[in-house]
Amino acid sequence: MTGRPYRLYQFLIAALVVVGDRASKWLIARSIPLNGSGIQVIPRLFRITHVENRGAAFGLFAESPAAWKTSLLVVLSLLAMAVITYLLWKSDHALDSTAIGLSLILGGAAGNLWDRLVHGRVVDFLHFYIGEHIWPDFNVADSAIVVGAILLMADIVFPQPHPGKIAS
Repeated sequence: MTGRPYRLYQFLIAALVVVGDRASKWLIARSIPLNGSGIQVIPRLFRITHVENRGAAFGLFAESPAAWKTSLLVVLSLLAMAVITYLLWKSDHALDSTAIGLSLILGGAAGNLWDRLVHGRVVDFLHFYIGEHIWPDFNVADSAIVVGAILLMADIVFPQPHPGKIAS
């Protein structure tokens, strides 16, 4: 099947990412002190923290003093969301991995955009590390963006033939 029902599901996926992201950030901001030690979940691997990121995903450009940084990130997010919405809207594919990947990226971008517009920063709280090797803290929106990107890359590396088309 193609058409509108699948568009609804695609945008429902994006909305669920936004709701999950907002709820998790609200819970973290309410429960864990900012920049505190957080909660140890898996010793020597995973901790739930509460940090604020004024940069891009995974803390990129967070230390930049540029006053226009947040505005640029907002504009880039809006542009990416417009392109993804267009791709989802013009697509006649149902819930294939491309549509799901785009939906996850759309929801993740919207979740982080919300924080940037309202607060000028993004709440991050998932903290992974092994010994001295630390991955930058991230959140549900960042996770959705990464999973969506992996799905899109998998489609490129392992393309599936479309029904009615002969695979070459």
